[in-house]
Amino acid sequence: MQIEALKFFCDAARLGSFSKAGAANGVTQSTVSQAVHGLEERLGTVLIDRSHRPWGLTPDGRTFFDGVRDLLERFAALERRIQGRPDGGEVRIAAIYSVGLRHMREFETAFARAHPAVRLRVEYLHPDKVLEAVREERADLGIVSFPPRSREWEITRWRIEPMVLACAPGHPLAGLKEIDPARLAGQPFVAFDRGLRVRREVDRFLRRHGAAVRVDMEFDNIEAIKKAVEIGPGLSLLPSPTIEREVRGGTLAQVPLKATTFVRPLGLVRRRGRPLSAAVRLTLAELRRDARAQ
Repeated sequence: MQIEALKFFCDAARLGSFSKAGAANGVTQSTVSQAVHGLEERLGTVLIDRSHRPWGLTPDGRTFFDGVRDLLERFAALERRIQGRPDGGEVRIAAIYSVGLRHMREFETAFARAHPAVRLRVEYLHPDKVLEAVREERADLGIVSFPPRSREWEITRWRIEPMVLACAPGHPLAGLKEIDPARLAGQPFVAFDRGLRVRREVDRFLRRHGAAVRVDMEFDNIEAIKKAVEIGPGLSLLPSPTIEREVRGGTLAQVPLKATTFVRPLGLVRRRGRPLSAAVRLTLAELRRDARAQ
């Protein structure tokens, strides 16, 4: 049983595609398909259920994937040790867009200098897609806001960001030192899309303070919300760190919320029970250290 065949199978399972697995390994789709078929014949069982699209792993395929993935990680570490190379590897991180704009760029640069043997591959996705990537093991770690509480996930608290009122500098509320959330009642509002967890948390906060806003626009990312607030009369509630650049540049104003604490928690998400490679453990430790240093 060749190591290459095992890697082809793991990549196909991880990527959900024979063609993508082939591209990742510089071979054809047919080569990957034949390798997986050879493994199935050797093991006397079906690893991939091809009866529907998209296809998925069978129960035996899932068991085999879990074992082979760990085997390949140990083999790679042994290979590096024998060859005298520093221990390293690749860590795949899926993060929401605003985390990349605010936090991850500087972290990636500092991490690469401190740990050149470990390659970070960071992908910025819609919040639901972040959890999907971790669930399907296309990412080792996810970074989301308001992380879900579920037995499926292991959550590490990462950062806490205060929510503030964001408005155009010329808005009548922009000059306030602080604002009672109740004063937002009836105001035009630029909101997050209804399906997002952050939208539910903002709506809950506004209801608690009796602030029935008038939602004029909805977007699925902070950058679009900021642009809408800059050019229009609408207000929004956004994490303070995500608008620091605009406040410094004079295109947005922020007003702290009076007599209340409303924050956006950011969490590091991983699948519960999933063994962590040395590279992933190192990355988690550095992410925690980076958050404490801020």
